[in-house]
Amino acid sequence: MRKLGKTDYEISPIGLGTWQFSQGSGMIGSYFSTISEKDMDAIVKMSLEGGINWFDTAEAYGKGKSEEALSGALKRLGVEEKDALIATKWWPLLRTAGSISSTIQKRKDALNGRRIDLYQVHQPFSFSSPEKEMKEMASLVKKGEIGAVGVSNFNRDKMDRAIQELKRHDVVLASNQMKYSLLDRRIETNGVLDLARQNGVTIIAYSPLEQGILTGKFHQNPELVANLSGPRKHMSQFKPQGLAKTLPLINLLKEIGHSYGVGAGQVALNWLVHFHDQTVVAIPGASKLKHAEDNVKVLGFKLTHEEMKRIDEESRKVAKM
Repeated sequence: MRKLGKTDYEISPIGLGTWQFSQGSGMIGSYFSTISEKDMDAIVKMSLEGGINWFDTAEAYGKGKSEEALSGALKRLGVEEKDALIATKWWPLLRTAGSISSTIQKRKDALNGRRIDLYQVHQPFSFSSPEKEMKEMASLVKKGEIGAVGVSNFNRDKMDRAIQELKRHDVVLASNQMKYSLLDRRIETNGVLDLARQNGVTIIAYSPLEQGILTGKFHQNPELVANLSGPRKHMSQFKPQGLAKTLPLINLLKEIGHSYGVGAGQVALNWLVHFHDQTVVAIPGASKLKHAEDNVKVLGFKLTHEEMKRIDEESRKVAKM
């Protein structure tokens, strides 16, 4: 376990991202196909039993369907609030900061009344400034409506503005959720990671396996690309030349994983949550029970300094920096 920012929350280095629980609803939710209640229950149960104690969802994931599905699974499994922390997000597009407070009850309703431990601004684009958004967030903390405040996709400048505004209300910025993986390391060069370290803010890495690329399954079986749903099959990294480019990194991850009895994906995630000490945590998803089993394996080992260095060097050859 490690601290979520400078809050009192303790979280596992790996959480479960639940975008895939959107049940194919809405534009964002349609990225994934539907998952049965039985499968969702199994995924959540495996995650909890394997040591994962927090789940990331959002209003935008199926217009609340992901929140409803997650809370439904937790209820059916009889899981207490303290054993399953929930992070969700407010959708800011075409809204003002006042919407943060006026819609908080809808988020609670979608979560079946479960506590919101971390409430995040999903994107930096809205009709209001980061300062006004953080003022509303701080108000929700003071009222006991939420446990902690986070942002998502905030660049260094907007993140710093969020930190400074929250300080005026004696509240800390707990986290910034950013796209981060061995193939996308831009937060290391654009100031976001440095600012997070300086202020004790946790970076929550989403898409940590690059939609499955870093598991190596598409390199091993390129025909799997044709069976993908949503826009993934059209992305450059899934095309033959993209797979060829990342193959040396995948081979290294597999080689190192062999000694731990794990695959390339587990090694990629382990590097992510240990290379920067305790600053970065990750939220891989799981649409099948096996994915959840793979996720929890990441908590069972730790790469050596030399192994992390080798991965770092190979990653730099192909990653966005």
